Amino acid sequence: MRVIASFALVQTDGNAQGPNAMSLAEPTARPLKQERPRPSLAELRRLSAEARRLIVRAVHTAGAGHIGGPLSATDLLITLYFDTLNIDPRRPDWPERDRFILSKGHSSIGLYAVLALRGYFPVKELDTFDQIDSRLQGHPDMTRLPGLDMSTGSLGQGLSPGVGMALGARLRGLPFHTWVMLGDGEIQEGQVWEAAFTAARYNLDALTAIVDYNRLPQFGWPDARGFTRERPIDDPAAKFAAFGWHVLECDGHDHAAIQDAFSAAVAHRGRPTCIVAHTIKGHGISFMEGDFGWHAKVPTGDQLTEALAEIDRRLTDQNGEEG
Repeated sequence: MRVIASFALVQTDGNAQGPNAMSLAEPTARPLKQERPRPSLAELRRLSAEARRLIVRAVHTAGAGHIGGPLSATDLLITLYFDTLNIDPRRPDWPERDRFILSKGHSSIGLYAVLALRGYFPVKELDTFDQIDSRLQGHPDMTRLPGLDMSTGSLGQGLSPGVGMALGARLRGLPFHTWVMLGDGEIQEGQVWEAAFTAARYNLDALTAIVDYNRLPQFGWPDARGFTRERPIDDPAAKFAAFGWHVLECDGHDHAAIQDAFSAAVAHRGRPTCIVAHTIKGHGISFMEGDFGWHAKVPTGDQLTEALAEIDRRLTDQNGEEG
């Protein structure tokens, strides 16, 4: 894990009013963690493999859906939901729960797979993904599915409600942490940087942004060759640091490194944290890895069989190396 130096912030006076209001600039206390045994690294790897199986099966069954982005985010989502977030699937509306926003909402099937494994709804319901009457739409709809904290899909808009949630927690005296996952393509949007400025202005240390930096957006930049997807945005770590954020970088497929980064983000005081997670689009299935064509492509029956076999083989190899 790498820590990027960030600029010092000017403290601001809070504008909150009322007998129970808290200063906007006042850091929020942390909640008591829900009692749950911490999973081993082997268990996190097993859960990631199972989530990947569910993702490729669901997209195959639906005949539609995004697949490369969900696979790049899987290890991050598994570590969040099984090791880091203070949540209770039996009480999805618990006021002190940690919040999570999937700003890159087109990767919804990755989040749905993890929510199902975590117990928010039956795993079998993933078979209804993207059907017209399903709770599991192509983009997350918080009015349909318990466990979702924000409806997303219009890119670049997820960090703004995350800032609002973090401010709301401070003003209401609630000690939850808010997490937002951003795609590296969507952080080209100006609204992201308006939210980043505001978060730093109010020292929102209970807010963490995770950039899924797989470096392979659906669309790229014009160049002399016509079009390039290389470098969707230059050095996002330096950009967030310039906006006053505490910045970390980690391998987004190494569960131990992810755990360390998430723990450091929660422990940090005085500034919001951005974690730039270096990932591979389509990770876990070799014929999908690093291929922008798998941004939103449906695997055939043969490809599904090949993908599932490779996921199982990689998990066996990883466990063998550890043993």
